[in-house]
Amino acid sequence: MTSDLPGSGLPGTPSAPPSRSGRLGRNLAAAIAVGLSLGAVILASLLVQRQAFIIVLAAATAVGTWELAGAFRRSTAQIKVPLPVLLVGGQAMVWLAWPFGLRGSAVAFAVTVLVSLLWRMGFGARGSGAHAADGFLRDVGAGIFSAAYVPFFVSFATLLVLPEDGVGRVLTFMICVVASDVGGYAAGVVAGRHPMAPRISPKKSWEGFGGSLLAGMIAGALSVLLLLDGVWWLGAILGAVLVVTATLGDLTESMIKRDLGIKDMGTLLPGHGGLMDRMDSMLPAAFVSWALLSLFVPVA
Repeated sequence: MTSDLPGSGLPGTPSAPPSRSGRLGRNLAAAIAVGLSLGAVILASLLVQRQAFIIVLAAATAVGTWELAGAFRRSTAQIKVPLPVLLVGGQAMVWLAWPFGLRGSAVAFAVTVLVSLLWRMGFGARGSGAHAADGFLRDVGAGIFSAAYVPFFVSFATLLVLPEDGVGRVLTFMICVVASDVGGYAAGVVAGRHPMAPRISPKKSWEGFGGSLLAGMIAGALSVLLLLDGVWWLGAILGAVLVVTATLGDLTESMIKRDLGIKDMGTLLPGHGGLMDRMDSMLPAAFVSWALLSLFVPVA
């Protein structure tokens, strides 16, 4: 999860390293409560029937896509993405990965891109007398980015849960990312002194990254060993790579929000902002988890 914009709170405004008292940066009690609630929903879906997790993924995809489209619309450029196309195409990517694997989500993504182009041609004119080509590349580019960034990445979480040991794969992925977030947050609050990317996310420190790396590697080693009967040191490598991926996911969304001139993607989750503010590190990590676990713990 990203936690940035201290001080003035204006996107794009560089800030001095925050004081220790200011490094908490969010309503901690609300953030913990929301995090535990989300975790309970995910865990319940996995334990009742692992394919039920796809329902959670589909709902998260719809909400995340809606929030991202709203963020584009609220930006100074007032970017218009084909939301109906993205919502339908996003569900297709998530659900078609179940029977058809990566091929199903890839075909759904390609069809979503094609329909987005056609949709913008037919419904893209901005106001009376506006030329249909005005902002075409900007809107279509944002739409394609939205399709890849949210539903296509989420479809890899569907691929994670499909094997017989899918519950262990999903839990390994999520435990590593959560450990990275918690470890980085704790280390940053206690010892954060040196900003990692002050112009992008002023509260993210190298000390926090070190805490993320330690927590993620421990979580990866234990998860792969205990949940997947894999090799512990491969789990440590997985954890380290996921920490880097999750951190880059955080910074990517911070950059998006600064470019759009907004602080949060939404207001759905107290202490977190929008659901996309919670999913930022997990989206690219879902793909990396699927790719590395396919190598480290091949499906029987």
